Amino acid sequence: MSEGPERLLMLIDDEPAQCRLISALAAREGWRTVVAGDSETAIAMLGTRQGMQLSAIVLDQWVPGDDACDLIAELKARRPALPILMLTTSASPLLAVEAMRAGATDYLIKPVAPERLLQALRAATTREIPAAELQPLTEKFGTPLDFDAMIGAAPSFRAALAVAAKAARTHSPVLIEGESGTGKEMLVRAMHAASPRAKTALRMVNVAGVPANQIESVLFGHEKGAFAGAFERHIGALQHADGGTLIIDEIDRLPPDVQERLARFMARGDVQPIGARHSFKVDVRIIAASNAPMADLAETGAFRPDLLEALSAIRVRLPALRERSGDIPALARHFLARIGEQPGLRPLGITDSALSLLAAYDWPGNVRQLQATLFRAAVFCDGEALTVQDFPNLADILGEAAPSSQPLIEAAGITLYTPDGNLRPLEEIEADVIRLAIGHYRGRMTEVARRLGIGRSTLYRKLNELGIDNAA
Repeated sequence: MSEGPERLLMLIDDEPAQCRLISALAAREGWRTVVAGDSETAIAMLGTRQGMQLSAIVLDQWVPGDDACDLIAELKARRPALPILMLTTSASPLLAVEAMRAGATDYLIKPVAPERLLQALRAATTREIPAAELQPLTEKFGTPLDFDAMIGAAPSFRAALAVAAKAARTHSPVLIEGESGTGKEMLVRAMHAASPRAKTALRMVNVAGVPANQIESVLFGHEKGAFAGAFERHIGALQHADGGTLIIDEIDRLPPDVQERLARFMARGDVQPIGARHSFKVDVRIIAASNAPMADLAETGAFRPDLLEALSAIRVRLPALRERSGDIPALARHFLARIGEQPGLRPLGITDSALSLLAAYDWPGNVRQLQATLFRAAVFCDGEALTVQDFPNLADILGEAAPSSQPLIEAAGITLYTPDGNLRPLEEIEADVIRLAIGHYRGRMTEVARRLGIGRSTLYRKLNELGIDNAA
């Protein structure tokens, strides 16, 4: 819905098809778009009556080319408060750093998903911390594909990893549930890497990123002439993944008619492309991921119960970051170490007061949002460590709820007291400490034993006595 005449977007782009697409997407949330085909027109437009009503700018880097950062700086000099989003095909962290230092509010890698673009526009024009800020860039940090790379010691998180690690060794379908940004994609890739199919094909389909009228063809394929616009034969993802694994992300958005076809495939194991006369057998393991609780969707009739049952032979639920805030210090230090390895950046520390601030926020975008927020702070940090002052938006949002500069009480993720105020049993605390150490040292059991001051045999004996799985 439109929120008033001030919702005016300038799009600096010279590609008609992309201009139409972005204008149509922005119109969904009440934006009216004006197009500038080159940098000179864009600068001139700023001084017009219409230009004074602008609420945001989207700039395709291709228009000014290598001078994109210079154009951003020029636009910011003339209109300092105007958010600028840069579209680019480059995944270079160095370009991201240069663009942000020049004044870009966000950095989106093409082809950008519709919801990601809209989220970037929302975040740029509100005081909220962006939920998916710099998501495409931060996901290209060379994430290791193993369970040891997943940081966290919270019992609910380690329990989810334990189930996933065991499931990885099977050929059964797996359903992973968790809010956006909790790390589902990283988990499914780790599962594939640890599975018997690790050296076979891996395909991923994001349902939300495919138009509803095309998702059936994307999954099952189609024959030439099967429908209007089918000018050539298309092999679907299920056939491409034969012998390997197919990851279906955001499966909760799968249209009802495609749910029915997928349920038949799960029951029979055969694929029939649209317009084909015959079907054929394929051997595909499906790992599905959902942002929404699937049981709730099945109860309301939005998702087929038979398909849900077929997909959820094994179910894993990744907890939201707010449910494991004790993991934030370890996550923050891990991300800062990786960010410091990027071109144009350097390793940074982080103060206890800054960690307390991060822990006080509920992170609706979860781990992905935390990583992106740290990246932005690192870009502009002049000191040797991030402080509260490096997170001004976060401090503004929390306001009086922002914590004092006291060190994090629960930074270690260990709870000492029961809800009634009594100390927890020593055995429970010891189990939590061991889980914390396993998570902190990423499952390197020799290092865990050394840091705890015990031998490996003693560590394994305690794991057995306390009922702690090696993956937990």
